[in-house]
Amino acid sequence: MQFLILFLICLWATGTTQHRSVEDICTAKPKDIPVNPICIYRNPEKKLQEEADQGRIPTFTNPRVWELSKANSRFAVLLYRNVTNVREGNENFFMSPISISTAFAMTKLGACGNTLQQLMTVFQFDTISEKTSDQIHFFFAKLNCRLYRKVNKSSTLISANRLFGEKSLRFNETYQNISEVVYGAKLWPLNFKEKPELSRAIINDWVANKTEKRITNVIPEGVINTFTVMILVNTIYFKGHWKSKFPLENTNMETFFRATSEPCQVPTMYQEMTFRYASIANSKVQVLEMPYQGDDITMVFILPYMNTPLAQVKQELTSEKLEAWLSALKEVSLSVHLPRFKIESSFSLKEKLQEMGLRDLFDPERASLPGIVADPEMGLYVSEAFHKAFLEVNEEGSEAAASTTVVISGRSFPLNKVVFHANRPFMVLLREVAINAIIFMGEVGDPCP
Repeated sequence: MQFLILFLICLWATGTTQHRSVEDICTAKPKDIPVNPICIYRNPEKKLQEEADQGRIPTFTNPRVWELSKANSRFAVLLYRNVTNVREGNENFFMSPISISTAFAMTKLGACGNTLQQLMTVFQFDTISEKTSDQIHFFFAKLNCRLYRKVNKSSTLISANRLFGEKSLRFNETYQNISEVVYGAKLWPLNFKEKPELSRAIINDWVANKTEKRITNVIPEGVINTFTVMILVNTIYFKGHWKSKFPLENTNMETFFRATSEPCQVPTMYQEMTFRYASIANSKVQVLEMPYQGDDITMVFILPYMNTPLAQVKQELTSEKLEAWLSALKEVSLSVHLPRFKIESSFSLKEKLQEMGLRDLFDPERASLPGIVADPEMGLYVSEAFHKAFLEVNEEGSEAAASTTVVISGRSFPLNKVVFHANRPFMVLLREVAINAIIFMGEVGDPCP
């Protein structure tokens, strides 16, 4: 039994596509690209998109892309709750759910039987219409075009995919073609069997180059061995500047109240400005949206009311509730206190996805992935799936270099102004506004240096 390894490496981002048989995947029609996978799954209890949803489709948005984006959002909330429900209250966490969905959609290309059914169910692909489901890879390409081909010199949002395969094996031509045309994941033959450490170095260097050196040595020693068939890598990188930057002179040391340990002092940024904001009394949260230059990408902060634990908010969180919170946002004059923070998360997806129902894919006896290699009888399974993400937020925005001198002092709250004071654990997400695509999601439990 051979195995496949998935590495999902994120910084802030997601995908540009490259192509071989079409001039531009973003302008192509379904008939232009043969994207039929080896197997198709039909959900006997298929949940069609609600008619009400169809009425809210944004202008100039493909309805199938809208469906797929909503499915990705459902998966994002489910995975976020599953991963963080056992974490300590003071821990930070960050991930790119759309990166994870994209990588496993690429795996779905070669899946059949129960393996395919579980992929469809866990990633919420079975909640979309049959037409969208049958051509899901084509519409992933369209979603990527929507997200990553932004004419905006102030922000960078890019993604890169790559397949690294054992050079002695012959891979399924259809799988290679669709991976390259739709996901931009060209196959790079490597000598896993004879030169595992050299192969590891090549892949790690590729990842480092695609993520501006922010993520290095992602593949640890010993992961690649003689049984390794393929490593699929997805990288995501974002760099952006706030539309309204925080003045450096306003940054002071303030107290942050951690959930399970003593309070600490953290450099806290401050500005007064009009932002989209909502106070949701029945859910006991404040929601603040801050745009990056260009307005199409925003960061959303979800701050529980005082004396309401973040764990309680997460326990009751659903994608429908999150969508309702975002729909309630209105322009409000605010006093914003936000800690400067940097967080990095690295974790194995295997156990969490198994808990969510994706069991056969990781089982050497039950996995069915006949569409990846030329020999369909060659047993493949996924031995591991890793995810790594990084986020830095400061006065300039994200990934901006700044040197700030801070002093400890008090700050009085202005009268008659709504205050958003993130001095306790809060959720954070990065989204594309028009179709509400959740690109990154996480929580800040301890921003203290």
